[in-house]
Amino acid sequence: MPSDQSTWLIAIPNDGDAEGLLPEITSKLVQASRSSQAAVTEFAIPAFKTGTLDSLITLSEELPKQDAFFTSTVAKTVDTLRNLLNNDPTKLAQHILVNERSVDDYIFKSWRWNEGRYGVQRSLRETVDVLNRDMASIDNMMKSKLNNYNLVKGSLVQMQRKKTGNLSVRSLVDVVSKEDMIQDSEYMQTCLVAVPKTLTKEWNTKYERLTSMVVPRSSYAITSDDEYTLFGVVIFKRVHDEFVQKCRENKFIVRDFVYSEEQIDKQREELEMADTTEKELWTELLRLSRTNFSESFQLLVHLKILRLFVESVLRYGLPANYAGLAIKPDPKSTKKTLSVLTSQFAYLAPRSGRSKKQKGGGTEEFIGEYQTLLEQEFFDFVLYEVPWIVF
Repeated sequence: MPSDQSTWLIAIPNDGDAEGLLPEITSKLVQASRSSQAAVTEFAIPAFKTGTLDSLITLSEELPKQDAFFTSTVAKTVDTLRNLLNNDPTKLAQHILVNERSVDDYIFKSWRWNEGRYGVQRSLRETVDVLNRDMASIDNMMKSKLNNYNLVKGSLVQMQRKKTGNLSVRSLVDVVSKEDMIQDSEYMQTCLVAVPKTLTKEWNTKYERLTSMVVPRSSYAITSDDEYTLFGVVIFKRVHDEFVQKCRENKFIVRDFVYSEEQIDKQREELEMADTTEKELWTELLRLSRTNFSESFQLLVHLKILRLFVESVLRYGLPANYAGLAIKPDPKSTKKTLSVLTSQFAYLAPRSGRSKKQKGGGTEEFIGEYQTLLEQEFFDFVLYEVPWIVF
């Protein structure tokens, strides 16, 4: 059963039976679903060079893997855009465009094979290789740019995280001033201690006796938050390690901080630079993702059309002249849509080979060799799906 969250691309032999197909199918779909929401259009399937039967069978077995890779690349590009735009559906819709048109407009309003880039004079193998090369280039470029952005973004987040949190963990660069610290003393130093608010009274009564050589009445509150108060206290350098250990035993947290104007200026410059770089890379990645979505989606649709052609030749034979239909089913009536199509194209059963399969035709050797082809869901018409971009 084809998905109700995808656009269906269908191919049938372009003979006398296909004339007037679009209005007939459209009318039947409207009657069956009692709705006009199902979009239907015709598109031309190019007359590619068919090549040999072996080459077609080989392509038929390889193309599903390429299809999965193409679909994955498009999906990853959409995910990148979604993350950059903070999951905002309105903004995402403004960037999920193909040549500045919506995805539906691209498919349903006069879709054409891009002969300028993928000329039909090439062999099918050459065309597949060119499509795959272009998609691999997009995939590699996106991986590289996304990795660069994530590294810079991670560095920025880490810097910003240091400025948040409570006084026991956050950076003290913007909290402690020069006046709070003893500078250039040979024997004494200022220790900064984050004391839980529940232990403030205990600190005031204990700090002078935690070790020897703590300067009496030197404790002073610098700042506080909801959980901690940051105190400065003057001690002799020689008892620093012992003082830290005694504070730890009493659940007072000594912050490792050395006041340096040069270091403060350096940290501020690094934060500003990281912020600027992140914004620049964000803008570049957004632009690139928008462009690459357009390119990758076109490549995906071209590969789907090529798969339609290959499967049609294998199923219906020559001449390689096939008509294409694109259908965006109404999710509420997907089964009815499929039923209309099945009934409409039932006349193709003798040509599609389904009747032979149902009767058990073919040797065991043939079935073994082409088991993957036979296991696919089978209709009298050729059908491949283009997944919807869900906002």
